[in-house]
Amino acid sequence: MANFQPSYLHQTAQNSSSSVFNSGGGGVCMMSNTWKDNQHPSFINFIASFLSANSFRLNFVPINPDFIFNCGGLSVAFIFVTNWDCNDLSLFFSRVQKLKVQFAHLYVVVTLPTRGQNDSFFLSYFKYGIELGKPAFVPVQDLEMGFEKIVKIAHAHGVCKRQDAISKLRAERERSVQGMDAFLRVVTSIPGIDSHDANSLIQGIGSIEAIAKASKECIVENTDLSADKAEMISKFFRDPKYYLSSKII
Repeated sequence: MANFQPSYLHQTAQNSSSSVFNSGGGGVCMMSNTWKDNQHPSFINFIASFLSANSFRLNFVPINPDFIFNCGGLSVAFIFVTNWDCNDLSLFFSRVQKLKVQFAHLYVVVTLPTRGQNDSFFLSYFKYGIELGKPAFVPVQDLEMGFEKIVKIAHAHGVCKRQDAISKLRAERERSVQGMDAFLRVVTSIPGIDSHDANSLIQGIGSIEAIAKASKECIVENTDLSADKAEMISKFFRDPKYYLSSKII
């Protein structure tokens, strides 16, 4: 079990938890029951306060990673080593390799407060043949720094996920606008049909293909177009004399 001063943790939580994200946090943090049982209660209290201040909900669950964060619909898993044990490295790296296969986004945060532990970590990293960046290892000097790194990484993934979703929505909106422009150009090229008629057609009938197949009676029944305009549309898509002479500007 890691050694630290509970009073220092309490003060750290007060000082840092409210200023991690200028734009606000938010999400769900799932903590392993097994990991929790191996930590000092004061550190668990620090984590709970830190998450609460940054709008994260904390759940204790039986999971294989030490933490799973869900931010913006994206899950990020973490192994959080709070006490580097030089005598149990084979089991540790075996667990890392196993979880790497199970989670697309996995980070390993390792607390290394002493020079000896730091040297031991880097020697073992290369000894056990870990592929650089797969998963990403994050060495830290103390527990509080380690957990803050975890939350920042999870938050950053969530922000990227939301930005990607927004970009896709914008692209879809742009395609929709372009499609509507093309629709209006085609339909308003029919003699006597204006943009109001075109909008009525798309709402009442649908696509250009559907309009081309619609009968005069169907158009009159489902739109506010007159019988003469409905007849013109029907002829346009069926009579070469009309659709071959039309010009789409």
